[in-house]
Amino acid sequence: MIHLIEKYWLHITLLLLVSITTLSLWPAASLPNVPGTDKIHHFIAYAALMLPTALRQPKHWLLITFVFLTFSGVIELIQPYVNRYGEWLDMAANAFGLVCGFILAKLMVFFTDTIIRETS
Repeated sequence: MIHLIEKYWLHITLLLLVSITTLSLWPAASLPNVPGTDKIHHFIAYAALMLPTALRQPKHWLLITFVFLTFSGVIELIQPYVNRYGEWLDMAANAFGLVCGFILAKLMVFFTDTIIRETS
């Protein structure tokens, strides 16, 4: 599975960016009733966004991470203009999601490599 994510990391990342943008900027009279808090949703979305990039770790991955964080801030600034609420705490949840997505990717690689070494 890690190999597939590494191979198609750019496609997955672009799909996630489009999904996050759509869900964040879609005008809504009221937010849907889904389990979890708004901050948890932000955290999960940005952890998922970071995961493919962190697994592949392209040449400028740190710059890409900064672009994700900047993108997050821009979304928060735009939201009030599309009948949504922009909050800086959402951006903090996004940033924490990016960090945890990176850590999760590193843990996945570590444990996958450990399992492969032990079975060889």
